[in-house]
Amino acid sequence: MIRTVDDYDYLFKIILIGDSGVGKSNMLSRYTRKEFNLESKTTIGVEFAQKNIVIDGKTVKAQIWDTAGQERYRAITTAYYRGAVGALLVYDICKESSFQNLDKWLRELRDHADPQIVVMLIGNKTDLKHLRAIKTEDGAKYAQQHKIAFIETSAYDASNIDSAFERILNEIYQITVRVGAGGGSGRPSIGPSRRIDIREENVVVTNDNQNKKKTDSGCC
Repeated sequence: MIRTVDDYDYLFKIILIGDSGVGKSNMLSRYTRKEFNLESKTTIGVEFAQKNIVIDGKTVKAQIWDTAGQERYRAITTAYYRGAVGALLVYDICKESSFQNLDKWLRELRDHADPQIVVMLIGNKTDLKHLRAIKTEDGAKYAQQHKIAFIETSAYDASNIDSAFERILNEIYQITVRVGAGGGSGRPSIGPSRRIDIREENVVVTNDNQNKKKTDSGCC
């Protein structure tokens, strides 16, 4: 049976959070559209894009929300934490203030998102090695302290962008499958505010996560 772009087994909402200017919008466009815009402007409110990948033979649709980093838009973007099952917490490796503000973003995440949300820390702009202010070791230490995954990326040269998104999607998928296989109904539970669409239940867990493909992308 041929699947359409609107046909999927799982729908996961992922949010990008962090200070303004750390590269969240270009990370989103690089992953979903393979584009990078040197003239990218500050996000106003929320931007949205989506992409399908295949994990263990199941189609996973990622709905990725880029939330504005400015304080004046905080009231607008707070609602978009609801229903998110994954969050990419981004800082700029060249800007110390964006690293220092991670605690603030984590507090906001804990206040507004589901307590079981999967979080990954990302140090972006590794292409600007000559301007680095935050050592890789410092990012790794922070992630270890907060028990979250960590990776460094560059939206400019696409380094680790696909890996970052697909790692968090894989982790969410594996959690969903484990919960679904162990629960009475077979449906996953990632908190009361979840927005997960399950088309197939009682999925068998495998470790083959190499069969991945892009089936649709776009921004609305």
